[in-house]
Amino acid sequence: MDLSRLQHLNKARVLVVGDVMLDRYWLGDTGRISPEAPVPVVKVSTLEDKAGGAANVAKNVAHLDGKVGLLGLIGQDDIGQTLERILESENIHSQLVSVTGLPTIAKMRVISRHQQVVRLDLEETFTQAHSRLLRENLQQVIDDYDYVLFSDYNKGALSAIQEMIAVAKAAGKIVLVDPKSSDFSIYKGADFITPNLNEFQLAGGEVKSEEALTLSARKLLADAGVDAMLLTRSEQGMSLISHTEKHHFAAQVREVSDVTGAGDTVIATLTTMLGAGMVAKDAVEVANIAAGIAVSKLGAATVTPEELSQKLGQYLIENGEHYQAPFDDVHQHIAFAKRNGERIVFTNGCFDILHAGHVKYLAQAKAMGDKLVVGLNNDESISRLKGADRPINPLDERAMVLSALASVDWVIPFGSEAEGDTPAELITQLSPDILVKGGDYKVSEIAGAEHVLSTGGRVEVLDFLNGCSTSNIIKKAQATE
Repeated sequence: MDLSRLQHLNKARVLVVGDVMLDRYWLGDTGRISPEAPVPVVKVSTLEDKAGGAANVAKNVAHLDGKVGLLGLIGQDDIGQTLERILESENIHSQLVSVTGLPTIAKMRVISRHQQVVRLDLEETFTQAHSRLLRENLQQVIDDYDYVLFSDYNKGALSAIQEMIAVAKAAGKIVLVDPKSSDFSIYKGADFITPNLNEFQLAGGEVKSEEALTLSARKLLADAGVDAMLLTRSEQGMSLISHTEKHHFAAQVREVSDVTGAGDTVIATLTTMLGAGMVAKDAVEVANIAAGIAVSKLGAATVTPEELSQKLGQYLIENGEHYQAPFDDVHQHIAFAKRNGERIVFTNGCFDILHAGHVKYLAQAKAMGDKLVVGLNNDESISRLKGADRPINPLDERAMVLSALASVDWVIPFGSEAEGDTPAELITQLSPDILVKGGDYKVSEIAGAEHVLSTGGRVEVLDFLNGCSTSNIIKKAQATE
């Protein structure tokens, strides 16, 4: 697998077209049954609005660093305006078409103690005429993108999808479809379709044996005039099937929390990886990893390049393959986490030889917040600080080991001549909520502490585990030579 492509995610230019909607959540506690009816009373404490449907697909592409546009239909109402504001905050270039007489589609959920109490749907089906408005917009913006992703939720926005696919193919674009119709022929000309197992069976696919599945999938592709199918198979993983090849990937999730939006993550990741230059087999392999991350979270979740990098590192190492941690600008992803209300913890160090003291220290640091950023001295910085014979392990290897820890969310190198050997500049750029330092320090002596305190954050000093240090390990190793 060519993981160098992860450095080119921002090269992916993706246009998402489909049924956009707002996901609204009322969250609160339940303590009694209503005297009016045998239903629980939820005392609402929090209201959350999120991009849903095709808008969630676009959000997944954006969080993977892809350049993404979005075409969809909304009503002339407050919900549509709310959705547009959310999309703008998510770096999604949306061109939503406002129609009269129909509402913006909204799914409204009441949640208590991580359980959905009830869902309220606000929706009407858009017409073929409405869909053709999207086709006209598609013709105007198609040249700005390389990939067109159709996200079909069967709400009418893609009633004219055959005409839209024809427009995209005439412009030389790669087309992917997340289908809802059991008639795959309406997706004629698509390069990829991504049905789940139920959709596959409704379309006529057979699952009584692996051979029957493959043969029926190829017949469906041939009859529909589609090049390839990524069949998502729940706990059985997913299969990439074309007219001549088949590749299967086992499910990579160990604990499922919520499958909501997993299909959105799969097709968004597949498209972004293709846009970054990966071959289809590798792109699907990465999409499979992304699906495992997404379903381990609550709600319709997104996946960041750093999460993918961490899981891919573990996955490749377990399979005996080489892994080199990629470094790209993670500031946008940290900003996404902040907007979601997550507390960012920062710490730094050389971490030349990872030992028990480091592991305990990083776990304690992570426990203080929601996401942990580790600033990692680069090789030149360590040589200046520790001497010409250091580091023992180069930057890529140190980053790979750190990234594999469950406590670590992001690793960011620092220590260029312009930055100096302290993370002060990096801390100023990130503005973490909590700055953690290990050792016998006064707060006034810690690089970046002044900035964190000035922005309302806090600074914590943790004790190191007695007897654990890289220097001691090196001395012991030299003594036994």
